[in-house]
Amino acid sequence: MKSGFIGIVGRPNVGKSTLLNSMLGEKIAIATAKPQTTRNTIRGIYTREPGTDGPEDSGAQLILIDTPGIHKGHNKLGEAMTEMALRTLKEVDLVLFLVEGSMEEGRGDRRILELLKQIPTSKILVINKIDKMSPEMYLKIYKEYEDTGVFADIYGTSALEGKNVSDLRRRIEEFMPEGPMYFPEDMITDYPERFLVSEVIREKALLYLNEEVPHGIAVEVESFKEDNRLIRIGAVIYCEKKSHKGIIIGKGGRKLKGIGKAAREELTDLLGKKIYLELWVKVREGWRESNSALEDFGYLIKD
Repeated sequence: MKSGFIGIVGRPNVGKSTLLNSMLGEKIAIATAKPQTTRNTIRGIYTREPGTDGPEDSGAQLILIDTPGIHKGHNKLGEAMTEMALRTLKEVDLVLFLVEGSMEEGRGDRRILELLKQIPTSKILVINKIDKMSPEMYLKIYKEYEDTGVFADIYGTSALEGKNVSDLRRRIEEFMPEGPMYFPEDMITDYPERFLVSEVIREKALLYLNEEVPHGIAVEVESFKEDNRLIRIGAVIYCEKKSHKGIIIGKGGRKLKGIGKAAREELTDLLGKKIYLELWVKVREGWRESNSALEDFGYLIKD
């Protein structure tokens, strides 16, 4: 069958996680309107069974790697996130580079483009969020990147609406080498349940807190106990400042209760069982600049 690894790269908030979820048809990566939501390289697995296109069709398995947005890091966490993304470029069979605007709009896309020029891996440009741009703008962006000669193909998509996503997925298959089925056909991610739980909680926290607390929060699942009827989960939301702790908890505990309720509802669907979720808030000052904290939360790359 055709099988291989695909890295999804781009600036923060261009829709990488949304594209990954759309390709899989299920949500495994958290997506919010806030930049730098993704902090780990998250693997999603899409399997098309043999015979889908007729008796001679050998099927395909695509291992899609959603990376943190490449940006200039302002702390050790930001530097670690960018290093994760850059390392991905060197370990895949194909790179998808997502953009949402003209190169004139920022240096970030130009910086990533220069990085892509240095690697021999095949690349597809994905102009995302076409539902929000005029045909004239789309053609301008298309021509800009076509003229670079870097990309084997260019696709326009709306990951949020699913527009052109299946066509892009089929095109990706054409770049994959013949290979084994790396994962069972019913598996959509190789990340453990604890990681997915922490990501869901972090997403709900980001959504509930709006702009009140910056991205200085992390979630650690301390306990995960499952029986036939119920999954009991205990998790800690860490913040960097004492003043942020009160904001996360909210008056009368309302914010924390809202975060817990929203996370519990999604986790029930995700894990297929009733969820009992306990959340605590703790302060770990300056954790984004601490190597030990970044290791504890799984953000620091180890060679």
